[in-house]
Amino acid sequence: MLETERYREAVELLQFLLQCQGQDPRQYDEWQALLDWLNSAFPTFEKEDASEEDSYAEEEMARQHAEAKLAEDHLYAEKLLYAVTEKPLSEQTFLALEQLVYLDKAEVDEVLIRWIEHTELHPLLQYRVFQTLQRRGTQGTLTLKRGTELVEIEIEAVPLKPEQFPAPIQAVLERVGSETQVHDPTLFYFAQELWSQFIMAIYATKNYRLILSEEDAVIDIWAAALHLMVSESIPSGKSDEDIRTLYGITGDLRLKFEQACRSMRQFVAAGIGG
Repeated sequence: MLETERYREAVELLQFLLQCQGQDPRQYDEWQALLDWLNSAFPTFEKEDASEEDSYAEEEMARQHAEAKLAEDHLYAEKLLYAVTEKPLSEQTFLALEQLVYLDKAEVDEVLIRWIEHTELHPLLQYRVFQTLQRRGTQGTLTLKRGTELVEIEIEAVPLKPEQFPAPIQAVLERVGSETQVHDPTLFYFAQELWSQFIMAIYATKNYRLILSEEDAVIDIWAAALHLMVSESIPSGKSDEDIRTLYGITGDLRLKFEQACRSMRQFVAAGIGG
């Protein structure tokens, strides 16, 4: 986060970690020291969440910055598009996509759409391009492969924030929260992170549509799979059997639970590098 100048997110993560229990006391000292440094170096991050007015101001500043760059260099859009579509995937890819949001040039849409429709990309990178197009005001439907599936993406409907996903998507995380927030807040934090990325990766696919069915059993299956994925990565995590008992995964649900786990494991194994 610090390397990519995501200072506000770093402050929020440190504040969260300091509330968690059961870690090595030296770890808390390190977190507190880092938080103190961030708050002294960037005092504005001590404020509560930015108001809508502040968000609008930040957006407007980003737009003005991109337009100024374009005025200085008439090839600026082409350079950003080259960085996105031709260079290896890195943090620079996402920074270039962010800047492309603010450039009023029709060829940006054309190049990005042609690229994602004809190139095999990591699903998270695909999703970031969907968001870029949506924020640019692009309209229409894209038909492309996500993994092995051919899907249709309605650009205007692509969620830009986690809270904009449909209620069943939220319900899976809430179900995990009901089992972990009080006794294991650290696990819930990582569950939020993993679920947010996984949902973007499977957006519009068969698994995504399955979760939208809103059936209680489906919510339990995916919540249990999410809980297990995070538990396997931390020392205090529960066993497979304990989690199945916790979420009522018995009988016919067992196979569907294992399928959900396999989908999540494949996503985790792929990594952002694809």
